Amino acid sequence: MVLKLQFKTDMDDKEKLNKVTNWLSLFASTSTLICCALPSFFVLLGAGASFVSLLSFFPFLITISKYKIFVSLTAVFFISVAGYINYKTYYLPCPADPVLGELCNKTRRRSRILYYISVILFLAASFLTYIMPKII
Repeated sequence: MVLKLQFKTDMDDKEKLNKVTNWLSLFASTSTLICCALPSFFVLLGAGASFVSLLSFFPFLITISKYKIFVSLTAVFFISVAGYINYKTYYLPCPADPVLGELCNKTRRRSRILYYISVILFLAASFLTYIMPKII
């Protein structure tokens, strides 16, 4: 009985770590989108004046966009760590209890979806930040 409780605690810790890293990767990819891709997107749409008014309301965007390479590298780091942890926890066994097992599987599905969303956001932001300006 003690061994079963210890295993459940280890599983809970890994699931919590998985959740935290997925949220960090989503935050990092969203910050990449906001700091670096948003200016390119507004210019692409021909809404440069709207972006200038947005900058007057949120002046910290100028400071963040100066460090866009650092923001992008941080996002790559968090997304990579989240992907590794997501991969490792995906193949761990779930509890034998049907209710806990279903909850475990549901958490893993949500975690994987959250990870894929953060990867898609990061790729879109990177495309708009680094590739699109060279095309236009």
